[in-house]
Amino acid sequence: MNRKSTLATSDDDAPITQGDIDAGRLVLRKRVEGRVTPAKKRITLYLDASLIEHFKGLAGERGYQTLINETLKMSLQQSDIETMIRKAIREELMSGKAA
Repeated sequence: MNRKSTLATSDDDAPITQGDIDAGRLVLRKRVEGRVTPAKKRITLYLDASLIEHFKGLAGERGYQTLINETLKMSLQQSDIETMIRKAIREELMSGKAA
C-alpha cells in the first residue's frame, strides 16, 4: 500500500497553540523531521454501509476515515458545551429561587 499520508506537517498549517494541546486536540510527539502528529489508535469498527458511503462522498481526497474521526471529535465537543450550558442554567435557576 503506497498511499500518500493525509497528515499535515507543521509547515502546512497554522502554528500549534497551547490551547490546542490543552483541549486534547493533539499530543506532542516530535519526530526526527520535527513534525507533530496526533495520537491515534488502530481499532476495528463496523459501521453501516450507507454511513460509510455518505462520508466517502463528503470526504473527497481527504479520506473518509479522517472525516469520521473529525465528526466524532466535534460531537464530543458539542456534548461538553451542552453539558456546561445546562449546568450554568441550573445554577442560575437555583440562585434565583434562593433570592
